[in-house]
Parts: sequence; C-alpha cells; structure tokens
Amino acid sequence: MHKFTTRVELIGKPAATTYKKLHEAMAEKGFTRFFPDTHATYVTPEGEYLSRHNLKTNQVLELAREAASTVWKDFRIFTTITQERWEYFNLKQLD
Repeated sequence: MHKFTTRVELIGKPAATTYKKLHEAMAEKGFTRFFPDTHATYVTPEGEYLSRHNLKTNQVLELAREAASTVWKDFRIFTTITQERWEYFNLKQLD
C-alpha cells in the first residue's frame, strides 16, 4: 500500500456544511482526515486528506475528483505519494 496526501480546495465561498459533505464524499472513496500517532489521534487541516491505496497517483487524484465533483463545481486538487512518515505541527487533536 502506498501513502497519499491529497489537498482539495473548493473555489469560491463554500459553507462549512459543504466541506462536511466533501469529507463524507472523500471518506466513501477511502480518504480520511484523522490519523493516530504515538499519544493521540490528530485531524488534518481543512481540505487535506490522507489515504492508503494500491493505486497510482493519478488514480488517487481521480478518486478525489469524483468525490469533490459531487459537492462542488469548481475545485483544485493536489495529490502526492510518500514513503516517509507524515510530519506535522500544531494539528488539532481528536477529542
């Protein structure tokens, strides 16, 4: 399995409820905003998703495009693959 980070930016002025719908659509495609670490579970920044797939980067991008298109018309997506540990600073802990 490969690890991916995918950023989805909804262009314009989407309501918070629109991002909630995006989170749900992305979850249906295998993306998450939550990840456990040594002492807690953390939440990624708004519009940032993590996933593990046996796919190529362009296929993961297509999954994200399919999800985003169900909730918003105009958006940008950036997907990258990593073999390294995700590093972060000052992320919100899941309660």
